[in-house]
Amino acid sequence: MTPTNKNGKTTAIIAYITIIGSFIAMSMNMEPKNDFARFHIRQAFGIHLLFHAFALFSSVWYSPYALYGLYLCYMVLWIFGFIGALNEKKQLIPVLGAYFQKWFTFIP
Repeated sequence: MTPTNKNGKTTAIIAYITIIGSFIAMSMNMEPKNDFARFHIRQAFGIHLLFHAFALFSSVWYSPYALYGLYLCYMVLWIFGFIGALNEKKQLIPVLGAYFQKWFTFIP
């Protein structure tokens, strides 16, 4: 538990509350910038963006089983990231977490 993690914990938690929460967390992290918050904002933004992209894609070919799988995957990744933010740990989301950190470098 470092002081920098404690300072960014609230911002990191807000990032996981819907995609709007991610945008709010981005604006909260503008000044002062916190590395812990930035890490979790990127993870949360990636999870939300991926969910919405797959939801749009699957809405074209409606299949209830595909939607159940999508929601299950989303909830597992969301819980994993949210618990990491609560415990003040920088845990990458399995498989995609490293990509989220590379792709979303524009996030302050």
